[in-house]
Amino acid sequence: MFRNGNQNSSTQAAREYLSDRIEERPVATSIMRWSFVLTWFMRVLAILWIMKGLSAWAVILGVWTPVGHFEGRSTGYQATIIYFALIDLIAAVGLWMASTWGGIMWLLAIMSHLILAAFFPGIVSGGVMTVAFFLTLIAVYLGISWLAAQENR
Repeated sequence: MFRNGNQNSSTQAAREYLSDRIEERPVATSIMRWSFVLTWFMRVLAILWIMKGLSAWAVILGVWTPVGHFEGRSTGYQATIIYFALIDLIAAVGLWMASTWGGIMWLLAIMSHLILAAFFPGIVSGGVMTVAFFLTLIAVYLGISWLAAQENR
């Protein structure tokens, strides 16, 4: 009996210290709320950006266009499509992992799209709805990130 009581107190003491294992950490419900929302928002963005990156690869490989159409376009168009084929998928991976670099890469990708759409509308499509949608995504991401950071204080 004595040994069993001693074992329970050591188990209790082990649970009270801060652990580096996520499932063992005591978590307040208010801390989880915005962090949870941010994680899932980033994962939804990741799915959208995987589709955007794969659509750029479809243009390169000629899935939606006739074969040879990509090679016949200007060098600026080719470089832009290749850039988005790479950066969109890299950003999607980082977003899915809910890492800081993923958010930064996504902001770089989306701002690149907006800037190129403004200055080179013939290469990058940037209709009013697309620009409004992207700006809304940026505002929501920054807002949720700010709320999640405020919870950690």
